[in-house]
Amino acid sequence: MSDIPRQFTPAELDEWQRHLDEANRNNILCHCRQCDYEWIASTPEPCICGSKDVESIACWQFPDG
Repeated sequence: MSDIPRQFTPAELDEWQRHLDEANRNNILCHCRQCDYEWIASTPEPCICGSKDVESIACWQFPDG
């Protein structure tokens, strides 16, 4: 029989969400759909090629390793 993982308390959940917000503010993977250039930025921004067709993904979504 497997153990049921415990749930976050409201305070723990708030802290976890603050950490995610901080990670989102400082670690955004940007990918230009026009030239395929990729970079990390603190905010979504246009590509160095001038294109504004940029996909922005929060880096916390990628596992370490």
